[in-house]
Amino acid sequence: MSTTTYQVTGMTCGHCVSSVTSEVSEIAGVTDVRVDLASGQVTVTSSGDPVDPAQVRAAVEEAGYQLAS
Repeated sequence: MSTTTYQVTGMTCGHCVSSVTSEVSEIAGVTDVRVDLASGQVTVTSSGDPVDPAQVRAAVEEAGYQLAS
């Protein structure tokens, strides 16, 4: 099991949290997604190796937000 935390910019409400959670949850191997609206942190847990950050970035962008550099 692997857990990685990312910083997401642009989230302002519960709908933002839901959108990011939904998109990131669709990545193969992801078992849990925790989004903290106040801090902008998204914690992704996967069943095996860490999820490719490019996949997380693509999912976050699909939801309409961006990973902080």
